Formats: sequence, structure tokens, C-alpha cells
Amino acid sequence: MFDRSKRGEHALLIQPHSGRLEEDVLEEFTDLARSAGASIAATLTARIDRPNPSILIGTGKLDEVKAAADATGADLILVNHSLSPVQERNLERFLERRVIDRAGLILDIFAQRAHSHEGKLQVELAQLRHMATRLVRGWTHLERQRGGAIGLRGPGETQLETDRRLLQKRVEQLQKKLEKVEVQRTQMRRARVRSELPRVALVGYTNAGKSTLFNALTGAEAYAADKLFATLDPTVRRIIVPGGSVVLADTVGFVRDLPHELVAAFRSTLSEAREADFLLHIVDAADPHREERIAQVDEVLAEVGAGDLPQLLVFNKIDRIDGAEVRHDAQDGIPDEARRERVWISARDGLGLPLLQSVLGKRLGLQHVTGELRLPPSAGRLRSRLHQLEVVRSEQADEDGWLLDVDLPIAEAEKLAAGEGGEPIRALLPEKLPEW
Repeated sequence: MFDRSKRGEHALLIQPHSGRLEEDVLEEFTDLARSAGASIAATLTARIDRPNPSILIGTGKLDEVKAAADATGADLILVNHSLSPVQERNLERFLERRVIDRAGLILDIFAQRAHSHEGKLQVELAQLRHMATRLVRGWTHLERQRGGAIGLRGPGETQLETDRRLLQKRVEQLQKKLEKVEVQRTQMRRARVRSELPRVALVGYTNAGKSTLFNALTGAEAYAADKLFATLDPTVRRIIVPGGSVVLADTVGFVRDLPHELVAAFRSTLSEAREADFLLHIVDAADPHREERIAQVDEVLAEVGAGDLPQLLVFNKIDRIDGAEVRHDAQDGIPDEARRERVWISARDGLGLPLLQSVLGKRLGLQHVTGELRLPPSAGRLRSRLHQLEVVRSEQADEDGWLLDVDLPIAEAEKLAAGEGGEPIRALLPEKLPEW
């Protein structure tokens, strides 16, 4: 037993590694700690070739952590690794301080950021599931048998068993409440589907600027800040892009090694991404590890069932890169993941938003080209394809072939123009993407 500090915000960070310490991993963990409201007392690295089943790190490193905590006055130990309940309990007993692992830290941030009723329910559910195996921690009184003294006689179960039973009951209550909320959200989502508006979800690594872009495109006032997990509750707005309207959804940011209980708990937020028609994958263009971040987000998208959805990479924060300009890197028909279509913008300064809207409208098939199309007799295959696409409004035949009045999406027109015999289509295409 030890007297837990009520403050618990002056933290000593432990970064385990297996021989090769990646600087961005430690930097991200430090940002997570600060996002939770902790001040950093010190940071220690710990090489772990074979994790100690009882304390994770070696006994020599444990003595070093204790000495550093005493010297700096740290009242909280944060470990950038998953800890088993036994490891967490043993570390707390020896260090005489609260010990929180990576999952517990992220849960704490989520608890601070959730504002909606549903978000708070999801956070509590995730916390209870995480807590379920950690009830004993440093509290030895939970192992005492109830009964014996007047007013304390009970069913003969231990206090720990009682707490576990009450916790399980609360978990079941939260699950039922969330099921009701999910039914309501599904009904709202179906109404949007009936409106036949394309659904676009903003996804990306945490702190990439999704909420800032969402506000810039919609005029909304979703909470946006330069901190990790600023957005937890899904926000949905209707916006106008060239050719029509779309429904835009802001979602929670992803992070490497996101605890699975959080992925499961925030199913409503992630369902906005899973059930979207198109994804805007927001990337911090100034992040030196941006390609790794892209791969990590793609991995989480695959986990939630959104890995196969079409997406556009939006490189945000070009205002932080010297000489960077607004531009559109087209895919050019090359099926190489490294050459995916990209738009470079600054949501904060409003740079490139018209270009992004134009590209989005084009990719969603909202931008159309119309006009008369003269096809020679040799273009029978192209004529047949146009009819299959149901883009022919009228047709006249004569000795020179066919004269068609067509209305087709620009994206489809470009595909036809790039194919064999697509020369007639090229005359309909604008020289450059229309401005908006």
C-alpha cells in the first residue's frame, strides 16, 4: 500500500525499445502526455530484449526509474507500452507512484475530450473494460471477505468479487444505452442515404488538421486545437462542391498502436468512415514521418472495414513548408500506391480549398461535361459504352456515323478519352479543371 498523490500530473516517461529507438515514437508519446495535461519531469529509455513478465523492464532499470522519480519529484509514471495487470501492480508497489500504460493514457485523453452523450458513454465503457482486470492494483482491502461485523455481513463474497459484479452490471447498462444511440444514428444515416447525397469522411492521423479543414469547408465551429485527439465526437455537415452537394463528416484521429478496446468502443465515430462513399485522407505535409503516418492510417482503416474505399490524399499545413505551393498531383493512371492522387493545401490559411473542392467534385462524379459528340462508323464500341453508362440524352444517325448529345461525369469522360478510340471525347474536356 502507498499513498497515491491526488495531483498525478508531474510525470516521468519510460520509453521501452528493443535496440533501435525511433525518435518520432518518443516525441509522439511526449505529445500524448502533454495532451493529457501532464508536465514532463524526465524521460528514460529502457531497452527490453525479453520483457520481464512481472515488471516489464529489468530490475536495474527499475532502480534507476525509482531514483529519477525521487530526484525530480514525479508523482506519475507513464509507460509507452502495454502493461499487464500484474506488471502495473508490481511497478506501483515498488515505485510507490501511480503507473499508467499507453492504453490508459489514451483513455484519459479520450475522457477529457468527449463532450457528446454518446462519446461519454463510449469513453466510460472503454475505461471500465480496461479497468476490469486491474481492480486489485494496490488496494489490498478489496481482497477481504465481507461479513462478520454488524452491518458488514453479506453474501460471503469478497469485496473484489462484489466490485467486479457491479462493474459488469454497469458495462451491460452502457452497452444497452449505446445500442439505443446507435439505432438513432443509423436512422439518421439512412435518411442521408435516402437524400442521395454522397458521403465524404475526413480521416487521418491525429493532429493532421481534420477539424480545421472541416471548419474551413463547412463554416462550422467544431473544436480544433494543436493537440492530439482534439476531436472525438463525430460532426456532420452538408457542403456544396462543384456539381452538387455532399455530406462531410469529421472523425476521430488515428494513432499508431491504437488500443483495440478504443477501436471497438468508438464504433459510431468510425462507422462514419466505414459507411462513407469517399475518404479525404488528411496528412500533415510538414511531418517528416508523413509516409509512415499514411500507412498507419490505412492499417486502421482496414481494421474497421474501410480499407477498400476510394480516397484522396490531402496534404495539409503547407504553410509550414518553405516554398510549398498549392498543387494537384494527379494519379495519371498509374496503379502505384506511392503515386496516389494528392492535393496540397493549408486549411488554416484557406490556401487550396477551391482546388480541393473541384477535385472532390470531380472524383465524386458531380462535375459533368455536356455537348454534342460526333462519332464515325468505326466508333461503334465507344457508342455502345456511352449507352451502357446511360449518358446519351439524344442520338441521330446519318451516313457519317452518329451525332450524340451526351452528359457524363468528367472523371468518366477522362477514362474514355484515355482509352483506345477515345479521341472524340477529348474535344469535350476542358483544358484544365474548372475553378471554384
